[in-house]
Amino acid sequence: MKRIDKTNYYLDMAEVALERGTCLRRNFGAVIVKNDEIISTGYTGAPRGRKNCCDLGYCLREKLNVARGERYELCRSVHAEQNAIISASRDKMIDADLYLVGKDHKTGAYVEKASPCMLCKRFIINAGIKRVIARENKTEFTIYNVDDWIKNDEGLEGKLGY
Repeated sequence: MKRIDKTNYYLDMAEVALERGTCLRRNFGAVIVKNDEIISTGYTGAPRGRKNCCDLGYCLREKLNVARGERYELCRSVHAEQNAIISASRDKMIDADLYLVGKDHKTGAYVEKASPCMLCKRFIINAGIKRVIARENKTEFTIYNVDDWIKNDEGLEGKLGY
């Protein structure tokens, strides 16, 4: 019997979480894991009690043709990474891994070069998470070391998007 490797096991769980997403543009799922224990999960969606884009029938950022990674103040959703982080206590997240999967709502294709946005990177840094593992396709992934984001502060460059 061939078993799935642990990384893709947790990425598959993040992919299941994204199926709850409510964005009409891109949905993400996140799973925070420490010592082989799932700490929390999250998916893309409007704050509790507010209408989701799927309920409204439109995405304002899409309507305005806003580029990926820009103008998140216009987005109704709380990101998957943020939802996973606010559902966990910090002491459990220190040195944990965050598994991330994104899919395009219209095509169902994996988001190319999936990576947390600049705001989510700040949440991840402050949560004490050590690595982010982002799915590229069904079996391949990219590992981001959070220490690299601290050392190479893209916020100082005024860089937008991805």
